[in-house]
Amino acid sequence: MTSLLLLLAAVTAGDSAGAPARAIDFSRVDAAVAEGIRKGIYPGAVVVIGTSDRILHAQRYGRFTWSPRAPRPRSDSTLWDLASLTKVIGTTGAVLRLVDRGEMELDAPVRRYLPGFAGGARDRVTVRMLLNHTSGMRPYLPLFRTASSREMAVTQILADTLIRAPGDTAVYSDLNAIVLGLVVEAVSGLPLDSVVAREVLGPLAMRQTMFRPRPSLWERTAPSGLFNRAPVAGLVNDRNAVTLGGVAGHAGLFGTGQDLARFAQAWLAEGELPGGERWVRAETLREFLIPSRRAGSRLLGWDSPDADPKHESSVFGSLLSPLAYGHTGWTGTEIWIDPARDLFVVFLTNRSFDPRARNSLVALRDVRARVSDAAASLFPAQCTLARAPVRGREGTGLGTC
Repeated sequence: MTSLLLLLAAVTAGDSAGAPARAIDFSRVDAAVAEGIRKGIYPGAVVVIGTSDRILHAQRYGRFTWSPRAPRPRSDSTLWDLASLTKVIGTTGAVLRLVDRGEMELDAPVRRYLPGFAGGARDRVTVRMLLNHTSGMRPYLPLFRTASSREMAVTQILADTLIRAPGDTAVYSDLNAIVLGLVVEAVSGLPLDSVVAREVLGPLAMRQTMFRPRPSLWERTAPSGLFNRAPVAGLVNDRNAVTLGGVAGHAGLFGTGQDLARFAQAWLAEGELPGGERWVRAETLREFLIPSRRAGSRLLGWDSPDADPKHESSVFGSLLSPLAYGHTGWTGTEIWIDPARDLFVVFLTNRSFDPRARNSLVALRDVRARVSDAAASLFPAQCTLARAPVRGREGTGLGTC
């Protein structure tokens, strides 16, 4: 215990931009994150915890790399490679806005917007199926090996054969999000990064979140990998995203802890912004949180807490309510939101940078669960409503607090 306390003193320092609004003991959260550094899972991290209208805890831990001379991260200015959080923040956020304005329909066939995605079973794939991973597309294609350009990669994705019947079962797939990004581009007539900036980052004042950060920002970007043993920062870690030009529906966004907090707050507030304006209508946002019986834990874009048979527990811990939802990223990023507690947690690390721990993804899973439970235990659920079955098409109703 003494060594852990000394480690906490060495690796944690509060961010002035996120001073606690009231006295809450977050020491168990801090200890769990610091333990991840001690075990060699990641060299640095930030955590931001808050409600729909305030930040309660903003903390930084460790350094950008394992060097004691490396910079310390900050929740308000350090950029992190968000990896698959791009799926919910960028791609799902953009789809949410387009659906809210009636420019896209969730149950429309993808071929309506993307004629190249057609033929055979693909004709039955809908936008909703891309969002909840029931499209039948395979989980992954090594595009970085088979395509020499973005155009070639897109051609290969659109021509790929489905491996399951559309709408049958949920299997998590990067290809769903990549195709969804192409749909967003087709509907809007703009590149994906421009649409995300217009529909998500701008309205939510996420001013430091972006695709392809310019070189002048790399010094305050946590490195997410190594090249010739040198830290790589500012270039997306995902090799398929690189092939797609650094902007893709599944990966490519970089952002700060404070910016992701704004995103979480917009969802907790059901689309209402601090000044009283609306980002999206509440009923549209709720539609994205209604699960399908065939989609398992998958919502529209988001995941929800569900025990993994391989691990016997959820990456989101064991205390979140049935209304909670979230997502993780391969580089070591995570966000979850629990409406029953009016609570969110943003937990960003650079796990993919030279981890010293063996099986670092599995080890990070345990840290994520501990952080989640430590935060959730401090905030009793304010309601007990859950997602309950209703009649009609394959969906279920969403209880609200």
